[in-house]
This record gives sequence, C-alpha cells and structure tokens, in this order.
Amino acid sequence: MPDYDPFVRGPFPVGTRTVQSSDQARNRSFPCEIWYPAAVQHQGEDLAPETQDVFTVPPGDAPRRQTAVRNAAARPGTWPAIVFSHHSGGHRRAATFLCTHLCSHGYMVAALDHSEVSAPELRGREGETPEQKAARMQAVIAGRVPDVRFLLDLLLNDTTTDSRPDPERIGIVGHSFGGWTALAAPETDPRLRAIVALAPGGASNPRPGILPLTLTFAWGRDVPVLYLAAQNDVSLPLAGMYELFGRTEATRRMIVLRRADHMHFMDHVEEMHETVRRMAFPEELSWIPREMKPIAELSSGDQSHLFVRGLTLAHMDAVLRRSKEKRSEEARRFWQSDIVRQLAARDVDAVEHSRVVSGK
Repeated sequence: MPDYDPFVRGPFPVGTRTVQSSDQARNRSFPCEIWYPAAVQHQGEDLAPETQDVFTVPPGDAPRRQTAVRNAAARPGTWPAIVFSHHSGGHRRAATFLCTHLCSHGYMVAALDHSEVSAPELRGREGETPEQKAARMQAVIAGRVPDVRFLLDLLLNDTTTDSRPDPERIGIVGHSFGGWTALAAPETDPRLRAIVALAPGGASNPRPGILPLTLTFAWGRDVPVLYLAAQNDVSLPLAGMYELFGRTEATRRMIVLRRADHMHFMDHVEEMHETVRRMAFPEELSWIPREMKPIAELSSGDQSHLFVRGLTLAHMDAVLRRSKEKRSEEARRFWQSDIVRQLAARDVDAVEHSRVVSGK
C-alpha cells in the first residue's frame, strides 16, 4: 500500500463558491458552500496564503482562511459527492480542514447553514416559555433532514458548471447534531451511500440540555458507517457512541481518538475548545465548561485533523469509488491493515472499538 496515503493532501487544487438558494416549499433561504476540484491553472493557489479564500464566521469578525480558491475555474468532470452537516447552531464552514481535504482528492463537497441558523423563526427569543422552546427545538430537529435533501437537489440539478456530482456516488459527513443528521437522512433519502458520523448525537440518554434526538436506523439497505469519536467528549460521551454503534444495522466501524473532546472535529481546535471553556452557558448546560479538560491536556488540533481527514477519506474511497478503481482497492486494503498502528506512526493516539461488522 505504498502509493495510498489518505492522510496527505490530494493532487487537485480546490475551488470554492457560495450560492444563496431558496427552498420555495418551506419559504427558507440558505447560503450554501460548494467545494470542487479546480482547473489546473489554479495549482498551488489553494495553498498560497496570498490566493487562499478568506472568510468570517459569525458571531465574530476575525478573518479565517481555508485551503481553497474563491470562485476558481472548475475542472471538468464527474466526481463523487459528499454533503457535510454542521453541529447545532454552527456554520457551513465549520470544518474546512475536512471539506477541502476531501475535495483535493477528487470529491465535490457541499454544505449549508442549517435551518436553525438560516430561518429567523427557529431562533431563540427573549421571554420564550419552556413550552415554546420545546416546540421550537422539535421544529429545529424536523428541519435537518429536509435541509440535506434540499442541498442534494441543488447540487445535482446545477447546470452552471462543468464540474458535476455523480448521483450514484454520494456520501454524507456530519458532526454532533450533524452526525445525527447523517445517520437520520438515509431513512428517507436513498441517494446516500456512505456515512461518516463525527461524535454524533442521538443516544437514548442525553445529558441535561442536550437535544432529545432519536434514531431508528431503518434504512432498508446497507449504508456503511464510520464512527469517529472522542475519548473525553463531555457533551456527547463515549457511552452514547457505543450505543449508537451497537444499534446500527449496517456495516460499521468505530475509531476513538484518545485525549480528545467535542471540538476536536472542527477548524481551529485549540481556539474553539478554550472559547467553549470560557463561555457562560445557561444553567441546564453549565456542566459543559466545568467538566472540560484544558486543551493542554488533550490532543492537538493537528493530530485530530489528521485523524479525521485521513479516516474519513479512506472510508469514502472504500465505499464510493467504483469497485475496479485502483483507489477503491487501495482504500479497502488500507482498512484491512492495522489502523491504530497506522495512526500511531503519525503520532495520533487512537483505539478501535470493534472490528468491522457486516450489515444485515
């Protein structure tokens, strides 16, 4: 397996564009981000600071940078596609380290600001009663899977570019609430063929204040799942990950990153982790910052990013690439190797929860 290394950046320069699109059926407008393999003339521009895309993420206005070129010319072709679903109240560009990595290996990737961010009627209001809040939370939950279906429709029906998604090779990746979204969406959307769930919600006994999410896993087919979890996750503890893994009636695998918490699946890990530790939470969530370890006691952002992007890519390559494609064969051989040792060789401390289990 000397030529296959899912942990390193791929050969394609990455382009990115933002599309504002309206869901007429729900009267909602969504900003959507699309990453795509860029034309050869952009080679190296996505890695050069002077040509990289710079953006801001609310509520702050500090500039952030991603390894992609804004509005770059697209490389013509048909590519496997991946939807990314962000955490509760998050942002479509919450994990650009992952989205751009996948794209550099020949995937189209799409994300949107989910309904709880984009729809004014789903935002919290001052003086909201407990009953009103509970009803709003149910509406937030109900909006997630339709958001994914809307985004997929947008991506598949776009005729404005020569870079096209392959409708037969579509996967989904999600973090936290987005992880739940990734596990819930295949029940009603048969287009989804592969899942990576990053510290997903949906366990039967959530901690106080955590969204009351439920999952049926009634997909009616085998949708291979890779669970990536964090050993010291305060918000969504490891016990819940084990429960979801055990209930998954599909081919599944779980790798756990040691000395990691819930923010280790996002951009700017150290900054995000310490920001959450300093935040003033409402009473029902006040346990979160109290229980979080200082980032100095945990894995670094570089280690967690390598863990997430390499394993996510290898899973998608193994499932979504065509069976006779060299990359598919290489990815399957990668998963037959000692993954924990592969990670340890890259200074990443992880453990596998269980070996691969065949779907029912």
